Amino acid sequence: MARNISVGIDIGSHQVKVVVSERINEKDKDFPKIIATGYSESKGLRHGYIINSADVTESVKEAIAQTEKIAKIKIKNAFISIGGVGLESVTDTGSAIVSRGDGEITELDIEKVQEAARLQLSQAAIINRKILHSIPLSYKVDGKDIMSNSPIGMKGLKLDCKMLFITCLEQHLNDLIAAVEEADIDVIDAMATPLAGSLVSLTKAQKMAGCVLANIGAETVSVVIFENGIPYSLEVFPIGSTDITNDIALGLRVSLEEAESIKLGAITGTQFPKKELDKIVVARLSDIFDLIEAHLKKVNKNGLLPAGIILTGGGSSIHTIEELAKAALKLPSKIGTFPLSQDGKPVKDASWSPAYGLTIWGFTGDSRIKSSGDISAIGKKIWRGLHNMVRPLLP
Repeated sequence: MARNISVGIDIGSHQVKVVVSERINEKDKDFPKIIATGYSESKGLRHGYIINSADVTESVKEAIAQTEKIAKIKIKNAFISIGGVGLESVTDTGSAIVSRGDGEITELDIEKVQEAARLQLSQAAIINRKILHSIPLSYKVDGKDIMSNSPIGMKGLKLDCKMLFITCLEQHLNDLIAAVEEADIDVIDAMATPLAGSLVSLTKAQKMAGCVLANIGAETVSVVIFENGIPYSLEVFPIGSTDITNDIALGLRVSLEEAESIKLGAITGTQFPKKELDKIVVARLSDIFDLIEAHLKKVNKNGLLPAGIILTGGGSSIHTIEELAKAALKLPSKIGTFPLSQDGKPVKDASWSPAYGLTIWGFTGDSRIKSSGDISAIGKKIWRGLHNMVRPLLP
């Protein structure tokens, strides 16, 4: 009997991470069992962009080989994440006249109004870009807001829909797919890294109440805002925990290796003045939280997210980051946890959440965070029968 296995590959600026999950029974519906993980140093990337495709391929091969050895299987295809400063989100609204004579709204009307919203996007917003995900935020029937995820079955003359579109640079996506396929892995689908991480790092209650997930990576900080259970906005900033390491190295006149250990608290004692170190770290973290606060103000959500900010990524392990985030954003703050490890125990290293989230997406998908659905048109041997899959949203 074939095993029900899903593979996620998260290609970050610091590391390539691979997770293999298996769904054995219905108890594994939300969080399937992790049977193997692997990682390698990420090479050939800068701020999420590919600058050397061959190096990226070698990094993927190394992480895959490590994972295959543990899982004792041959990995042939996978879901991949795409991040970097090329990720953006934009909203627009479409309108459509209900097609049926009796005014009942059908799936066809939903498709029409969502396509109308896509056609409203300005050329500047989508030139050289690929729509990764199309997410309906709200609907109106005859000008009145509805309190439902879908207006199907309701009656009216006119349907309006506000949509969130998450886009990436098309060339970057093409390059990423090509680099992974050069490692003999077929790409089934691609998902925005912050959304992949949210499938693991956030609870249904947090998404419903309203929260912001901030992933502090090596070279970028990505934020995705949730409200009423769905993504509301996404943004990526070209700053990360590597900038803190560099600041420590310059400020304390130490090597980069020592600076990284100091940043993570691995080196302690009196050889480095704590006051000076705190000043350096706080200054850079303040820059990061200022960017997040500016984005929250831009979308009118500053101070209005009851579930607060959840911090993930390698940079979230910095001492006192929770307190700094709480003070800077005036929101509840907590470090995200990775819900399961191979022995079933929770772990704090949430940097694995995008790769694990991809495997969950592979099993259950997401009906409201729709894939572009035509990766095969820009890649090579992609989708293979999964072209029309619909994926319901996880808690």
